[in-house]
Amino acid sequence: MNSGIEWTLSKFGDGTKLCGVVDMLEGRDTTQRDHDKLERWAHVNHMKFSKVKCKVLHMSQYNCRLGREWIESSPEEKDLGVLIDEMLNMSRQCVLAAQKANCVLGCIKRGVTSRSREVILPIYSTLVRPHLEYCVQLWGTQYKTDMELLEQVQRRATKMTRGLEQLSYEDRLRELGLFSLEKRRL
Repeated sequence: MNSGIEWTLSKFGDGTKLCGVVDMLEGRDTTQRDHDKLERWAHVNHMKFSKVKCKVLHMSQYNCRLGREWIESSPEEKDLGVLIDEMLNMSRQCVLAAQKANCVLGCIKRGVTSRSREVILPIYSTLVRPHLEYCVQLWGTQYKTDMELLEQVQRRATKMTRGLEQLSYEDRLRELGLFSLEKRRL
């Protein structure tokens, strides 16, 4: 499958990704040649690409095709659970991460009667925090409002712990042995 492919080709159990920089006409032609080679490879090996699932995420107006069909352009795509848009803006990813974490936190609040540190901290660390930190090296927040959105989830979780309600956010973090998400990413 890699034979003759000029751009980076990543293969997964259920998919294939072709990545390259198209900054000039030659880059566009290279991308199209690679698509054509992949289409020929699939035909020779009696396989088909699911063209319905094929998408192009690009930062230009260039369109490409797979075989005779044009590949649908998409303003954003989810890749390994991380939402990436054509401007590489990660704000929607922050919103989605905060929504998932808040949803889990709500389930904990409704389903767990104890508010002791010994109960809340391990549950938070195991079920909520991973949503706020998953692949953060890739999508780390770009804007202060995004970071504040994620910190609100942690602030809500620390307020759930009995005996810490009246402390400042920073003091609650210190008492629980946690750290600010913002400082973690620096």
